[in-house]
Amino acid sequence: MEDEFGTGGERRERGRGMNIKSSYFLPKPVKIGDEVEISIDSVAEKGDGIGRKDGFVIFVKGGKQGDKLKIRITDVKTRFAVGEPLQ
Repeated sequence: MEDEFGTGGERRERGRGMNIKSSYFLPKPVKIGDEVEISIDSVAEKGDGIGRKDGFVIFVKGGKQGDKLKIRITDVKTRFAVGEPLQ
């Protein structure tokens, strides 16, 4: 019988052949509705600004590299969040 726990903090999904890192289950540093201030470090291929809160990636529509913005979190996914600038 296959063990569902791999090495190095990974969990193997039975029958799917997929490894999930333990960070997948950690609480996120933001939640929907939070207002945070971030610096935009870079710009994604689709033009969204990319900032980070405690290492967690946040995409901001219309953010430009070098901007310091106060944003409201509108969506939180497993590996990133989406925010909108506050006016």
